[in-house]
Amino acid sequence: MHPRKRQRKNASAMKLVGKLVGLFRVAAGLTQAQLAELASVQVETIASIEQGRRSLLPDLARRLDELLGTKGALETAVDNMPEVDLIPAWAEQYMDLEREALALSWFENQVLPGLLQTESYARAVFRTDVPALSKEEIDRRVAARMERIEILHGSEPPTVSFVVSEAVLRDRLGGEQVHLGMLRHVRQYADVPGVTVQIMPLGRQTHAGLSGPFILLETPEHQRLAYTETQRGSQLISAPDDVSILERKYAMLRTQALNTEESKGLLDRLLGEQ
Repeated sequence: MHPRKRQRKNASAMKLVGKLVGLFRVAAGLTQAQLAELASVQVETIASIEQGRRSLLPDLARRLDELLGTKGALETAVDNMPEVDLIPAWAEQYMDLEREALALSWFENQVLPGLLQTESYARAVFRTDVPALSKEEIDRRVAARMERIEILHGSEPPTVSFVVSEAVLRDRLGGEQVHLGMLRHVRQYADVPGVTVQIMPLGRQTHAGLSGPFILLETPEHQRLAYTETQRGSQLISAPDDVSILERKYAMLRTQALNTEESKGLLDRLLGEQ
């Protein structure tokens, strides 16, 4: 399916579920603010869902069904959405959550986390896509990635933890100058308050992240979610049991990785080798 067509389909499905939420809320005689308070979420969350700008996650759907007396109608609607509708094109749902997150924990073993990428590194990453992307599409994706990075510079930035494989820092995507710029950039962010960078060294005998990269996030409502990407798609994980498993993996990864000072030392050595 063409990405633009899939995006329209996503928007249509999200809008339909949002209309149901609004219909049931009004039938129950509640304002958006009252429903938000009962559900322990922000009023903007309810407003965004009703307007079709944010997907209704399964656990919130269950909560709303209980509050509105809708006998599982919302949970059923969410559970029966096609996967491409539940996960919007280009991971738009995750990026909406990322912009509002209180905390992010990010493990990567193949490529530098998006929030740590320089423009030239991001461009090199997108140039490696197979099949090849057009110049216009690469430009669009690079611009979107650079816009995402602004969350680290806001008035209330999230607390962010990165665990990154040493192999990612040694790869020379884009060539020597891009690599040097990337190392300097990561080293700079390693000193930013509220940001921690830990490097998973090569040659380990144990590793809690062999199943691949993932991201943990905490929403303003203190809901804990996880996000993973594969070769052919992405998945936003909200089931508490599944999120808990990834939280435990991340805790183990942080003990296996170099601590923050050791990681800065390794970055300094890598920069000295240039």
